[in-house]
Amino acid sequence: MPTYDYRCQNCGFEFEEFQMMQDELLTECPKCKGKLKRLIGGGLGVIFKGSGFYVTDNKSSNSASPGKSDSASTNKKDPA
Repeated sequence: MPTYDYRCQNCGFEFEEFQMMQDELLTECPKCKGKLKRLIGGGLGVIFKGSGFYVTDNKSSNSASPGKSDSASTNKKDPA
């Protein structure tokens, strides 16, 4: 359920309210009964879930680790 921020146009009181998206906007300040205005918020931003987004996350077993090379290529002998 989204959180909406409100500010009273009369007394300046600000508060958050959990509301369903289809709920009507609040119109009356709980402190002074003045007129409310819903504020536009930035939200939480992007939330990445799952593995592989950070260095500390586990990578899948079939992916090569950075900085390590294939063992076949390191064991090659110089043909000279």
